[in-house]
Parts: sequence; C-alpha cells; structure tokens
Amino acid sequence: MPTTWVRRRLGTIRTWWQACDALVWDRWLAVVFTVLAFVPALASMGAEFGDLPRRPPDLFSLVLVLAQTLPLAVRRTRPVASLAIIAAAFAVHETLAYQPHFGTVTVYLALYSAGAHLERCRVTVAAVATAAHVGLCVALTAVGSPDRLADFLVFYLIFVVFWVLGTFVRHRRSAEVERRRSAAAAATAAERARIARELHDVVTHHVTAIVVQADATQLLVESPDRVVKALAAMGGAGRQALAELRHQLDVLEATGESAPHASVQGTVRDLVERTCTAGQPVELIETGAVCALSVEVSLAVYRVVQEGLTNAVKYAAGQPTEVRTSYRDCQVEVEVTNTAAPVPISVGVRHELAGGRGLAGLRQRVAALGGGLTAGEQPDGRFRLHAVIPIAGGA
Repeated sequence: MPTTWVRRRLGTIRTWWQACDALVWDRWLAVVFTVLAFVPALASMGAEFGDLPRRPPDLFSLVLVLAQTLPLAVRRTRPVASLAIIAAAFAVHETLAYQPHFGTVTVYLALYSAGAHLERCRVTVAAVATAAHVGLCVALTAVGSPDRLADFLVFYLIFVVFWVLGTFVRHRRSAEVERRRSAAAAATAAERARIARELHDVVTHHVTAIVVQADATQLLVESPDRVVKALAAMGGAGRQALAELRHQLDVLEATGESAPHASVQGTVRDLVERTCTAGQPVELIETGAVCALSVEVSLAVYRVVQEGLTNAVKYAAGQPTEVRTSYRDCQVEVEVTNTAAPVPISVGVRHELAGGRGLAGLRQRVAALGGGLTAGEQPDGRFRLHAVIPIAGGA
C-alpha cells in the first residue's frame, strides 16, 4: 500500500513537472541559483580559478553574483547572451579575486546550454569562448596567479566537456525529432495507401455491379418485373457505394486513424445476397465455429470475398460462383471460386496487378495481418482466390 501511494504521488509530480513550460523552470532555476549563491556553506563547491588572494565582498561583487545567476532564465531562448554575460561576470569575478560562492558553477550550465540549444554560428561561438579563456588566463597571470599552463589547460578541458555534453544532447534531440518526423511520414503514407485500397475496393465492386446490371437491363425491356429488380439492385449497389465512400471521406477529413465501421462494411452474407440479387449465382458455404474477429481481420475477410465476387462478375458474369469461409486452427480461411469464364480471368488479374490495386493491394492487406493470399486459374479452368488469415492478426 505505501509503495502504491508513493508511485501515485511520483506520477502526479511527474505529470505536473511535464505540464509546466520549460521557460518557467529556467526562471525558477535562476532564482534557486541566486539564493544558493548567498549560502556560505556552499561556497566551497563553486568554481575557483587563479588561486589569487581573496578580497572581501563589496557592492560590485553583489552585481557580479547576480550577473552569473540571473541570465540562466534565458539559457534556452538566448543561449549566446546567457553565456556571454555569465562568462564575462565569472572572468571579472576571478580576476578581481572576490570571495568564492556557489553561483560560479553557472558558467558550466551556460556552456552546456549553449552546446544544447545554439542552432547557428556554433563554431564562431566556440572560437570566441576559447579566445576569452585565453584572455582570462593572460589576465590572471598578469595579476600574479600561481597557476601554470597545465592548470589552465585542465580548466579549459572541463569547459569543453560541458560544451560537448550539450552538443551530444542536441544531436540526440535532433535525431529523435527526425525519427518522429520519419515515423509520421511513414504512417501518413501507409494510411493513404490503405485508404486508396479501400476506395478501390468500394468503387470497383459496386460500379462493376451497376455496369453489369445496366447492360443486362437493355436486354430485359420485354420483362418489366426483371427490369424493376435490376434497377433495384443498381440502386442498392449505388447506395452502398455512397455509404462506404462517405465513411472514407470522414476518415480523410479526420486524422486518418479511425477504424472502419463494421456496420458500413456490412457482412459477407449481405455481400453475397446483394451479388445474387444483381444476377450472379453465388453459393455461400460456412464451416467451423464462427468466432469473434477484430475489425481489421473482419474487413480483410470482407474485402477478399468482395474482390473475388467483383472479378467473377467482371469476367465470368452469370457463371456459378462459390464462397467458402472456414474457421479452424486459430485462423480464418476464405475461398472464392467460379466456373470457367468465356474471357479468362487471368487477363483481368494481370491488369489489376499492373495497376498496383485490386489483388496487389489485397495481398498487402492480408500480409500485414500475418496471412497469405493466392489467386490463379485452376487446371479445370476455374478461377480461385484463396486467403488464410490468423484470427489474432488484428492484434
């Protein structure tokens, strides 16, 4: 129980911390370092340079302390100005040999911030900072500092370490931004491809049904009842196409992350019934215990049947077609076959594959769920579209 309470409190603190703006934290950081600079117990933790005899504090030393701590408030937005003010105040403070204080460590933070947040003129700033260090060493030597060249080099290497650390963080941040941008671009491209496949499936299936019915209606002028049924089938196909297209447009206008609605896509049985109404003899055979499928797997099954029936109507109109769905071994198996057609379906298949839609897009959809799809003519002349999809593929 205490562990749960601590984790909950830490989560609350983390959420509160992340909700605050970084610039606000920089202002508070400047305030904290200003306060700590006047704590005598922390004076020994400050940065000392030159080993000169210390003079007592005065009003000017107070100004130098504030000049080394307050610029931290703009270390992200104005890293060069922050570094310049802090470094200049630090150099003057050490040259005049004022009493040490904790606020002198801000020179390290200023160097880190410049390395992490400076976007332009980085080489120039590094060169100027190096020249300033050389000037400080010369000034300290002139006023009697006992430090030698090795001491100055060690101090310079410490400065370089903080600059390099900031540069490393900047590169990591840039790499993360680029990775997220690439992931977003890849997700956008994948979503566009998915929507293109959906639009192809919707338009091809329903428009094909409408065209076939329209052509057949011309031969039924002497049978008013059959004409009415054909017109009703065309109207139903058109309304279904509009419903599915409307859903795809809603997805495009939103974020593109919405899952397809099962109510819009309909069921395989409804699809078969509509195709039969349109004049294509289709038999549906279902084996195995029907189990609940995810939206992705259900849609893939629907699209496989839809593509098979579309090709059958397009290239084997009026020929007996069989749709089989089987649920076993944690996978769903879908098969659409039709008898030999006057025009070989392989012609249409080659066209679909060449255009990058139809069977090609369907094969990508099934493969994304961990399944496989095959299509081709059988030795007896029938055309067979077969897909095996893991039931857990939607996970």
